[in-house]
Formats: sequence, C-alpha cells, structure tokens
Amino acid sequence: MSGANGPDRFDPHDPHDPHDPYGEEHGQPQDPGGTTDAPRIPPPRASIEDTGRPLPDLAAPAPLVLEHRVLKSLLGAWALAACSPEETVAVEDHLGDCGSCAEEALRLRDAVGLLHAEESLDLDPLLRSRVLEGCLTRRPARVPVPVWASPYDAETARLDALLKDIGDGEWHAPVRLRWYEGGDQVSRKTTVAGVIAHLTSVDGLVARAIGLDDPLGSPAREGLGPAARTEAYWKASYFPPTRAVRVPWRDQSHALIRTVSFAGADATGTGGSGQLPISYGDFELSLRDAMTDRAFECWVHAGDIADAVDYPYEAPAPRHLNRMIDLAARMLPGSLALRRRQGLAAPARELVAAGAAGRSLRLEVEGAGGGEWLISLDSPGAVGSAEREVAHVALDGVEFCRLAAGHVSPDEAAAGQVGDREAIRDVLTATAALSRM
Repeated sequence: MSGANGPDRFDPHDPHDPHDPYGEEHGQPQDPGGTTDAPRIPPPRASIEDTGRPLPDLAAPAPLVLEHRVLKSLLGAWALAACSPEETVAVEDHLGDCGSCAEEALRLRDAVGLLHAEESLDLDPLLRSRVLEGCLTRRPARVPVPVWASPYDAETARLDALLKDIGDGEWHAPVRLRWYEGGDQVSRKTTVAGVIAHLTSVDGLVARAIGLDDPLGSPAREGLGPAARTEAYWKASYFPPTRAVRVPWRDQSHALIRTVSFAGADATGTGGSGQLPISYGDFELSLRDAMTDRAFECWVHAGDIADAVDYPYEAPAPRHLNRMIDLAARMLPGSLALRRRQGLAAPARELVAAGAAGRSLRLEVEGAGGGEWLISLDSPGAVGSAEREVAHVALDGVEFCRLAAGHVSPDEAAAGQVGDREAIRDVLTATAALSRM
C-alpha cells in the first residue's frame, strides 16, 4: 500500500510484488502484467557430455627429460612407489635402456620387500604362550601347571580359539581321519564336530585315571582303546554331533589341567604325579607321556579341522614340539618290536641284554623343536649307541610328526637316508605305526 501511511513495502509472500529485489538479479524478468513464463530458479546447465558435442582435446603432458644421474637418484623413491606419475614414467622408460640401473632397481625393489614382510591378519599362535610367560615371570602362579602338561594346555587353547572362529555350518564340514595300520594307510570319515567328540572320548582315558568323570559314563567301557571308545561315543549320540560338543570337551580339558596341577606340582613345575600309568587298552603310558600324547593328537586333529574349513594353522611352540618328537622317538623301539612280532619288520640281527648297547639308527629331526635320537634296532630294552650306529635318517620336525600321525606314508616322507636301507625302512614304518584313530 502507498499513501499517507508511508511508502510501498515489499511483500515476501507475493511472487509478483513490483518491489521484489531478487527478480532481475536472479534471472527472473519482471512482468508488469503480473505474470511470467520464466521459472524463478534457473535450471542447471547441461553437461557437455550430455550435449553430444565432442570433448575438447587435452594436451598430453610433455614427458620429463632427465639426465642419467637424476634418474639414478630416483631409483630409491621409485622402489618405494614415492615418485610422481611423470617421474615414474621417466624412470621406467630409462630402465628399459640402461642395464646397470635396471639391476640396481631390481635390488632396491627386493630390499623394500624385506623392510616389512607381509603378515597374516590372524594372531600369532605363540602370542598366548608369550603373554602367559610374561605374566608368570612377573607373578608366578600359586599352583603352576607342570611342564609336561604345558603342551596340552597350549594346544587345547589354540584349538578352542579356532573353534570360536568357525560358523555353525562349518561344524558339519567333512573331515577324514587318517592313520597307518599294518602296512597300509587307512581313514575314517567324520565331521568337525565328530573330531571334537573323538578328542573328548580319548581324553577320557586320562580323565578316568585321575579320578574325573568318564565322558562315556559306563564302567563297562573299561579296557576299550581309543578307536573303540570313539565308536562307542559316536553311537551313543542320538543325533550327529554339533557345535554343542565344544563345551564338554573344553570343560574336560580344563579339569584335566587343574587336576594334574593340584595333584603334586611343586615350585619347579615338574609335578609329582607324572608317573601314574594310563591304560590305552593295548599299551600304557605314564601320565606325563599321556598328556604329551594328547597334546600331539589335539594339534594333529586341529590341523585336520583347519584344512576342512580353510583356516591357517601353525605348528606348536618349539619346546612343545620337542616334547612330542621326543615321546615318539622313545616309543619307536617298542613299535618296531611289535611290528617284528607281527611279521611286518625284518627279524632282529643281534639280540643283546637289556641296558646293553645294540645296533642303532641315528634319527636327526631338523628345524625348531628338533634334535638327535639314537634308536635301538634289535631290542626295545637295548640302549642306543653312537659306536653301533648303522644308519642315519634326517627329517624336518613337522614332516616327522606328520609321519608319526599317519598323514603321510613312509615312502612319501621326505627323508635324508644313509646306511642300512632295511633298518631305515623298518624305522620309518614303525614311526607311521605309532599313529592310530
């Protein structure tokens, strides 16, 4: 309005107000008649890519022309991928013409790879052992775990960590248990859950011997060996094993470790109850050897599970691996004697009195956890002697364990062999015969 009350005022709600201060400046022409065909807000400009017109030609950057000394000084930055695109092109063009610079660039690129090796996202399998060792160094445990039970403690913890990472469906992934029987490699098909049930049932041999509950439950199970116990445990299940088997297995392993620790571990951690005999049906092991045996089987079957679910799995800590190899080496004379009684090995050549030196084979196990052992060939009661050595076998530590687990046949084991071929063959087959379901 205008008049005596004052000058006309702009009405922001009227799009046709003649006093609109934004119309002309914002591309909207004023229409004296009060109407307009042009939009108040101009449309976006069309991209040149949408108009069909050819794009303008962009001049390619001129290549760098650098002297040889400058290009040579850039080799380090090139190896680290720190050059600009132009410098990279110049250096790589130069490498095609200059042999000395190409050789230097190759050495630098290899050196860069050594600065920081590629690492897996998975935690170091020895991390738990190092953390525990550091903690126990600062504050020793009131009741220490015996040193002979440490491998079982570590391997059950590693397997439990693997089981935590797998999904529900992977518990039914097929796994083939393999071992060596007589003169052939045999196998039994099961699942990941079935493997844990197998470990639970065989660990029960140790559990019942030290006063814990037997997972099979019935006293009629006495005298059964590992294979028979496993079959009985599987048959007792109304349904195929599922991930529900993990908790009973882990609870039993914790109970085993606690019990052997409280049963007589002294301040040195050696443990006073380690000589308790544990029956495996056809043979016996002392408690300390049985715990090492259970650690070995836990590692082997954890590897079977890891292969089934495509999961990386490392070997045990060297000191634990050494205990496993030492147990297998000490069992070899008995295994060889058993095969000889079964007619599966060559007859003994020189029987000697128990404790006397006899013909021997030097077993050299290479790598972390390895060592040397002299294996008596003719009598399990004889003592290995370097003076009576007739053969020498060298194997990698993990390869020896794979042979002792029945995962490779004696013919497939990669071994360095020198000396009596018959003795070497008998010892390798006796190593494979240590395996069982």
